[in-house]
Amino acid sequence: MIKLIAGTSTVAMIALMGGIWYLTNPSDADQFADCRASAVAGGSGAIGGPFELVREDGVTVTDAEVITAPSLLYFGYTFCPDVCPLDGARNAEAVDVLESQGIQTTPVMITIDPARDTPEVMAEYTDYLHPRMIGLTGSEQQVKAASQAYKTYYKKQPADDDFYLMDHSTFTYLVLPEHGFVEFFRRDLSAEQVAETVSCFVKNA
Repeated sequence: MIKLIAGTSTVAMIALMGGIWYLTNPSDADQFADCRASAVAGGSGAIGGPFELVREDGVTVTDAEVITAPSLLYFGYTFCPDVCPLDGARNAEAVDVLESQGIQTTPVMITIDPARDTPEVMAEYTDYLHPRMIGLTGSEQQVKAASQAYKTYYKKQPADDDFYLMDHSTFTYLVLPEHGFVEFFRRDLSAEQVAETVSCFVKNA
């Protein structure tokens, strides 16, 4: 087994916390076996779960109110200078590819920098990337709880002012309303590759 590694905006690769692992030969015992490119130790149920965050319109929402369609969930921050904009654009493009196939999906971004990413900031950022992208922020505790549920990593770099950077993992998670987390995507995958895998999961759901 190989431990999942995450890229960051300032560090090329960092190990994810929480003991996520992936295998190249997932079990064929579940309904999504033909779709999976990876598997998670403990099963897909080991990742994800309930969260309560603040939507970009200022309304406090739960995961059930956000994940109402197949969703591409990403943890990042709006001040990220390189990785997050590229990943967000890739996810937005995948959503458009899927829409052209008649599959409606929702891109979601959860900030790991709630001190700067207010609802208003999240709204401007996500609206630029995709009109259906949902931006979520909240208190430090709310964001930490969501991050821990999805086994992501983030850490603020030392700085003397507000122009700091965040180390963070860069996986995108596919979450289905009736199934929860089912798959993750590394950032080296293209929008077309992501869309192809999402399509398989949706058709087998």
